[in-house]
Amino acid sequence: MIEQSLPACPVETTLTLISDKWKVLILRDLLSGTKRFSELKRSINGVSQKVLTAQLRQMEDSGLLTRTVYPEVPPRVEYTLTDLGYSLQPVLEAMRDWGLRYRERSAAL
Repeated sequence: MIEQSLPACPVETTLTLISDKWKVLILRDLLSGTKRFSELKRSINGVSQKVLTAQLRQMEDSGLLTRTVYPEVPPRVEYTLTDLGYSLQPVLEAMRDWGLRYRERSAAL
């Protein structure tokens, strides 16, 4: 879990944990189930390997996902949301719904 002190504002706390666009897209992809690093990399347009690795580590440190390494050659690494990570599903669904409404509104202008 995050060792730092969290903000007093709950909205700011949520933003602290998922404020990066890559983290939100990682959450989106993992909501459907466990993924390997290469699957996430392919699914998230524009993210570098270095940035994806850093974001996954931060999310693991904050308790949003787990990383499982299988002792194979080549090594297989899988990422799965924790219960805490899955609890963000309504937040992402609300963001999706808002985005759809915004796109419809923008198209009507």
